[in-house]
Amino acid sequence: MRRRLIAMAPALMAAAVLLGAGSAGAQQGFPNKPLRIITPYATGSSVDAMARIVGVKLSESLGQPVLVEPRPGANTVIGSEMLVKSPPDGYTLLLVSTTHVLNGLLIHNLPYDTFKDFAPVATIASSELILVASPKVPATNVKELVALAKTKPLTYATSSAGGPTHLAAELFSSLTGVKLTHIPYKGSGPAVTDLLGGHVDIGWTSPLTVIPHINAGKLKAIAISGNTRGPALPNVPTFSEAGLPGFDMRFWYALLAPAGTPKDIVNRLSSDIAKILVTPDMADKIAAQGAEPFVSSPEQFAAIMRADSARYEKVIKGAGIKVAE
Repeated sequence: MRRRLIAMAPALMAAAVLLGAGSAGAQQGFPNKPLRIITPYATGSSVDAMARIVGVKLSESLGQPVLVEPRPGANTVIGSEMLVKSPPDGYTLLLVSTTHVLNGLLIHNLPYDTFKDFAPVATIASSELILVASPKVPATNVKELVALAKTKPLTYATSSAGGPTHLAAELFSSLTGVKLTHIPYKGSGPAVTDLLGGHVDIGWTSPLTVIPHINAGKLKAIAISGNTRGPALPNVPTFSEAGLPGFDMRFWYALLAPAGTPKDIVNRLSSDIAKILVTPDMADKIAAQGAEPFVSSPEQFAAIMRADSARYEKVIKGAGIKVAE
């Protein structure tokens, strides 16, 4: 991970410098009291862990305590609505994942607008998704798996219906023309357990949850999303390398503020976060969560959300995934 960060350092540092140039006029005295980061997931989740990692470093950078406040429930809606109702002063932030964009496509009657009610601050990290197979499945790569799926029905596990792993599977089906039966679970833990037991054929998940099982030979790693191989699994090919160039899905973590937060405060926060992400120790902490640093400006982050929304909307419509009321 350190070697990869060194290679990325010039680009990351340039981004940090550019962001810092826009934050010089941040409102005088900010911050002069503790900040809080709301996480719309339970304590112990990857989002909660990422918030605590960022919170410690951001506190050091800003010179004020940064408190992490888990507000799980209703598929992240409770925590997200809490941010929307908070004063737009930069003292309350929300750490979200790609699910924030998906909820805008999959849940009717949200008590907020996915874009209009939030001010993008900064991306924090991104992570690949990995396709793994049970040892009972007689396929070791994408080509063999597709050929097998065309001769017999296969089941696939995900951590939830309508989440990033579900959409990854649907995109895979769309690109390969294979029909797979979805078995959604309540979390990655139960899904991996059934994969290990051979109760489901293949599964989509975060690499972090299956690396020990892959290394122990208990699961087969078929391919990983993203443009480059993951540092923790250098022998696992990307989908592009495996013959599926149209497949590119990454799971991101990022910070949002309430809409109306002063631009100079947003830029100050974004600048500090960009500088934090350049440090090797931060990269190591993020790597421990199965991810890598992902620096962007508020404008770039806003564009990422819009692009992802448009892309995932096509997948959802093409797969006929039902929208929740």
